[in-house]
Amino acid sequence: MNIYVLMKKTFDTEEKIQISGGAIEEEGAEFIINPYDEYAIEEAINIKDTHGGEVTVVTVGDEDSEQQLRTALAMGADQAVLINIEDDVEDGDQYTTSKILSTYLKDQDVDIILSGNVAIDQASGQVGPRVADQLDIPYVTTITDITIDGSQVNIERDVEGDVEKVQTSLPLLVTCQQGLNEPRYPSLPGIMKAKKKPLEELELDDLDLDEDDVEAKTETIDVFLPPEKEAGKVLEGEADDQVKELVSLLRTEAKVL
Repeated sequence: MNIYVLMKKTFDTEEKIQISGGAIEEEGAEFIINPYDEYAIEEAINIKDTHGGEVTVVTVGDEDSEQQLRTALAMGADQAVLINIEDDVEDGDQYTTSKILSTYLKDQDVDIILSGNVAIDQASGQVGPRVADQLDIPYVTTITDITIDGSQVNIERDVEGDVEKVQTSLPLLVTCQQGLNEPRYPSLPGIMKAKKKPLEELELDDLDLDEDDVEAKTETIDVFLPPEKEAGKVLEGEADDQVKELVSLLRTEAKVL
């Protein structure tokens, strides 16, 4: 089975992020595999262990993205592909990424593609469905369980606190949600093996694409951090007095009444 994972390098949101000139400062920032993509990588490895085949992890990024690809290889993926757009694309968006990925995948023998449900930096959830649409294959989002029997696929997906069951067939793209699995940590032997696993680097020219083909369809006007939360207030006294004070504060300070 030919299994592909769409991976993205994202900022580590548990580390401090600096904004300058309407953009995130990359110098000194920490980068990780998008956490939702880790569910996709783990599930791809599980599918390979059950059905055989190879897992290929693909990302669109820059030279530094090799570090996250090596991590995916250390987790158990078989090979990786970096489509380096650092010198070709100044400002891309979801259209840019999906166009590049789908162009690459059109030339591959694909059985199933997995990606994260969203990326934690922009959280649009667009890339996976866009890729499936451009490849003209079915897709199912926010999956929490998947079983493959031949070409038939049974899926459970999260729908606002409930579960929806879907039956479809390969080839297929799915986006992975928390609860699907527990991603493994790379082991020391896995890290050592990852150094010898194939990592192919491509550029737009290798895909017969140019800048105009992948020009962004949207423009980012501004990027800013949310306002710092003000200190809360603790109401004291009898319950009736607390209620009166709370109503007063909601009316005079919060101005919601």
